[in-house]
Amino acid sequence: MRRLLAAVLLTAGLLPAQKPTFTVGWSIYAGWTPYHYLNKSGILKKWADKYGITIKVQRFDYAPSLDAFVARNIDACTMTNMEALDMPAASGVPTTSIVIGDYSNGNDALLARNGAQLEDLGGKKLLLVQKTVSEYLFDRAMTIGGLRDQIKRVKLVNTSDADIAAAFLNDASAQAVVTWKPMVSQVAKGKGVASLFNSSQIPGEILDLTVVRTDVLDRPDGSGKKFAKALAGAWYEMMSLMSAPNADKVLAGIAEGSSDTLVSYKEQLSTTKMFYTPKSAADFGNSADLKKTMALVRQFCFDHGLLGNNSKSVDDVAIKFPDGTVQGKADRVRLKFDSSYMEMAASGKL
Repeated sequence: MRRLLAAVLLTAGLLPAQKPTFTVGWSIYAGWTPYHYLNKSGILKKWADKYGITIKVQRFDYAPSLDAFVARNIDACTMTNMEALDMPAASGVPTTSIVIGDYSNGNDALLARNGAQLEDLGGKKLLLVQKTVSEYLFDRAMTIGGLRDQIKRVKLVNTSDADIAAAFLNDASAQAVVTWKPMVSQVAKGKGVASLFNSSQIPGEILDLTVVRTDVLDRPDGSGKKFAKALAGAWYEMMSLMSAPNADKVLAGIAEGSSDTLVSYKEQLSTTKMFYTPKSAADFGNSADLKKTMALVRQFCFDHGLLGNNSKSVDDVAIKFPDGTVQGKADRVRLKFDSSYMEMAASGKL
């Protein structure tokens, strides 16, 4: 009877219809921690209210954020271009990138202790979060160093990003580590630790994105597109605050999200190529450079068995770019780059 009455009242317009609710997940990284401030400051709520939706924000360690996205427990997530490709490909969750936030320009690094060089890592223990962009960075370092044939001799030890700094510093048997800031900065303070390779040597290859499940974006009621518009609108309001003169108060508020100081967070930003304007982000998304990068990334993923057991060819998992071109089989698109939300932000249409 109670349910019947509620249905009658809702039909009569006497009860407010429930707003569509979405959740975005983020993990600690200079280019993603702004979501902490977006949530705390009310900026995200303001944009959600504009589009008549509710947006929840949830913080994770990195690998668990990917798991939550794959399990459809969250609707959007911050992740790199590599995870945006291999994660949905292996799990059957088509994904769309709506915001290209930055690229790592020194934030990700391969560090070693006691003077070890790349050629010394064969047979040695190396800590990293496996099947992530850290493994990609290691592969690129060895390949560029002419040591590709040595990669399989290195003993990779899967380690959570939350534990990796302490695990390396407290384990003298680990010769090297691959991670990202702020953990890189913590590790670099260790005695005898030096960087052997970092992402500034492969500029534009490690991209940091906000992605949405494609099925969420394509909801028939249009709420998924409203969600994407709200995220993009809030994001670029955040970027304008971060890049403004005298932004220290805002940056300090962001730093709180990773228990960092303002000085530490600014140091992380110094090795992050942020796309502070939506036009710069959209231009990169529409560039030939993105296609070159993704060609490298998808080949790496295929070579390392990250595209799923059913993938017999690198083309079995395809990528669609904003201009409509596809890398791989056109009927097997699993990752889309959509620049339209960045373009709407750039033209003031959000």
